[in-house]
Amino acid sequence: MATNFDILGRENVDDLEAILAVANTDVDAVLHTIKAEADVLFTWDYERSRPALGKLYEKAKTSQWNAETDLDWSIEVDEAEVARMNQVNIPGGGLSGKDMTGTPFEKWKEDDWLQLGIEMQNWTLSQFLHGEQGALICTAQIVETVPWVDAKYYAATQVVDEARHVEVFAKYLNTKLSGHYQINAHLRLLLDDIIADNRWDMTYLGMQIMVEGLALAAFGFMHQMTTEPLLKKLLRYVMSDEARHVAFGVLSLQEFYKELNSQEIRERQEFAFEAAVRMRDRFLQQEVFERMGLDPAEVLPIVLQDETRPVFQGMLFSKIVPNCKKLGLLDAGDGWLRDRFTDLGVIQFEDWADTGAEYEMLDEVSKDREEQNA
Repeated sequence: MATNFDILGRENVDDLEAILAVANTDVDAVLHTIKAEADVLFTWDYERSRPALGKLYEKAKTSQWNAETDLDWSIEVDEAEVARMNQVNIPGGGLSGKDMTGTPFEKWKEDDWLQLGIEMQNWTLSQFLHGEQGALICTAQIVETVPWVDAKYYAATQVVDEARHVEVFAKYLNTKLSGHYQINAHLRLLLDDIIADNRWDMTYLGMQIMVEGLALAAFGFMHQMTTEPLLKKLLRYVMSDEARHVAFGVLSLQEFYKELNSQEIRERQEFAFEAAVRMRDRFLQQEVFERMGLDPAEVLPIVLQDETRPVFQGMLFSKIVPNCKKLGLLDAGDGWLRDRFTDLGVIQFEDWADTGAEYEMLDEVSKDREEQNA
């Protein structure tokens, strides 16, 4: 798999024209096929030799939840009111109170800005849904390809978790909001690369560390901002699972990366950076502006001026950077990945808690059950 950033056709990671040139060409397709050629590994060594993964496996078994019975789907959701309350969580929505003279937003009224909020809400939950299906497929691959029985055990529990996440986001979109969006092209390209790579540790790095790490941060940000009770509890429970998933990646790769040479580590650094840029780019949400009848090339330079955006965008990396540091990727070799994350403006998160150490603290499912039992 290519890991040089030239794969995206640009050297400047902030080239907006190049970012927008990446688009889906089969938006009406129901199925998407990826050729995967990873080796499927049996292991006849059933010795449980990795206590940290064993502990994680036990936690997963006791923290399962039922999407139908543990969430109150009778709650009515007013999506317009949710969008209004979440304005601070909508990159671009903060522009509604500014002078838009001479811009495509010049004639927009309050209802237009509210509709933008509703569409961004639909878009965000849709991308969460697609990302969770990517995690479902990747984790099923990990069961097949990882050589350790402890990891196979845990990965099997994550397959169940991911199926539940796809279920809840699909149901929320179908019954509480007003429409789906197709998968963002940048996210789809990243998932394609992760699934197609035949090295099992790249599946871990791409999904468990990068995609799941960003998702955990994004869920946390949305959970803080929303006041809608069903979505708030849904996110709490999904985050409980996601914290274990990212920890699974950290605990597994930390051991494996000690065995790699400098060239192999550099390949992982480059892929981590490419994945980070692709995930950042998907949050431009160009599909939303297209649905609103606007040209993304005209409006995104204006949207990017919103002072709330750097806060939102930076927080997305609050799990990724410390986990990459825990894995030794940040400073390996000549510190290449540290320099790239510095360029992206996210290096300040390097000393935040890594998920390998905090997953038990984020187990909201167990907390709720303890309260109920008390």
